[in-house]
Amino acid sequence: MTDAHSTASPTALDRLATVATALSAGGLAGMVLVQAWQVVARYLLNDLPSWTEPLTLVLLSTTLSFGAAAGVHARSHFAFPLLVRLMPIAAQRALGRLSALLIVGIGGLLAVGGAQLLLDGLAVKMAGAPLPQGITFLPLCAGGALMAIFALPQLWRPTIEAN
Repeated sequence: MTDAHSTASPTALDRLATVATALSAGGLAGMVLVQAWQVVARYLLNDLPSWTEPLTLVLLSTTLSFGAAAGVHARSHFAFPLLVRLMPIAAQRALGRLSALLIVGIGGLLAVGGAQLLLDGLAVKMAGAPLPQGITFLPLCAGGALMAIFALPQLWRPTIEAN
């Protein structure tokens, strides 16, 4: 694939994607640490902490949501490049725009739905951790918004496969 941003200086969206990637990697590293502590506490100390499972779920959601958003920016999300390459350039552009439009829609739905779940769950205490239940939907909301933001420019600059 050819990308107009590959040789240009980093844009604000490029920097935002770097932050999303760092948050995703941080979530993954956090999951590893929390799960390692859970194993040590359970099998060596015989004292299973109640906060590890809820925190792992928040970290998992963070890793997946921000990683997916960064993948949209990098245009490395799920696609059918072999099929697209066989089509004329105009059809490739149309499919690129359709793909971007679908991602904007899905990202928007994730952001709005995640925000509703976040707000609805703020008054509910999370089992096992001193946090509101709604906090588990914050990464989904933010990741969905980033997916939509990253896909918007792709509506005007769809990816064209190099033949």
